[in-house]
Amino acid sequence: MKIVGAWLNHPGTQGVFRAFGHAGVAAYLVGGCVRNALLGRPVEDIDIATPATPENVTNIAENAGFRVVPTGLSHGTVTIIADGLPHEVTTFRRDLRTDGRHAEIAFSTRIEDDAARRDFTMNALYATAAGEVIDPLGGLDDLKAGRLRFVGEAEARIREDYLRILRFFRFHAHYADPEGGFDPEGLAACAANSAGLETLSRERIGAEMRKLLLAPEPAPAVSTMAVCGILAPVLPGADTRAFAPYLHHAGDMGLAPDAIARLAALGGEDAANALRLSRAEARTLTQLREAATGTMGAAELGYRLGADQAAHALCLRAALMEAPLAGIEAARAGAGATFPLRAADFPDLTGPALGAALRAAEARWIASGFGLSREQLLG
Repeated sequence: MKIVGAWLNHPGTQGVFRAFGHAGVAAYLVGGCVRNALLGRPVEDIDIATPATPENVTNIAENAGFRVVPTGLSHGTVTIIADGLPHEVTTFRRDLRTDGRHAEIAFSTRIEDDAARRDFTMNALYATAAGEVIDPLGGLDDLKAGRLRFVGEAEARIREDYLRILRFFRFHAHYADPEGGFDPEGLAACAANSAGLETLSRERIGAEMRKLLLAPEPAPAVSTMAVCGILAPVLPGADTRAFAPYLHHAGDMGLAPDAIARLAALGGEDAANALRLSRAEARTLTQLREAATGTMGAAELGYRLGADQAAHALCLRAALMEAPLAGIEAARAGAGATFPLRAADFPDLTGPALGAALRAAEARWIASGFGLSREQLLG
């Protein structure tokens, strides 16, 4: 089995491998780049594993004329910038001790040790510079079957890092066969160790949940999280009843996956804080929820939110009300409307009086279906 792709033949990538080869040191592509290449999906990040220590990796790269960034020396990781392309290079490792958040590791010279500490079998795939796949743990068969399995004992992997509970659902949503269901051992281990999620930072949880929500079809994973008692500690107060209907409506409209809009469909008592959203994300979340649960007409939603956000709000409204989707065309029309008045049209007014006059005129204009002209509004 071999992987192919323009990314593999990038001059920087092949240059890095040549540098290791000239030094007589083994190096292998690993993880997501191998997995995605085998699935024919885009490869975004290039990770390399090697028995060489970070100091040795640094010497090899600098001798070859590449720039080196010490991105995680304590974990055995440096980033090599070759022909403008970053390559994250990590020394083979084995765990000595873990506490569910951090691991104390020791470097290793064995690929088997490195594979054994990875999370899922489909992520424990390696490849040479020529694309020849190395499969120490049988991950290739799991990948072909769309089967997500923890490496070794599921509970042991989870206790090494409780974030793997969320990764289990995220990877299932992105890479597993939805008809195959969840691996029973993995699902049971996630449920049994869900209390460990409380030890994680909200930043890590939020980042993982965003990735899950951007999956092509996240509803089965999110619903299973709810049933297993895993969604509640992550997103208190979340309700999945409108989630699948919202996804259905948004899919029918051809809307691009939007993590914040999907989060709005789940609700939650304080989602912005629970997932450490940015201020902009929190504003968008509030805006969508208020638009979906309010009485503003579709045309005005389009005018105020823009076509795409208004469409998300209308899909969410239909899902929450268990009603047919309506108002999309009106929202599009509203999004294309431009209020014809400006402050300069009220030269005798300033301050609050000017604002009130503009708002009143805008309300009349919206009520007219955006039909009143400048002259009619000022007349």
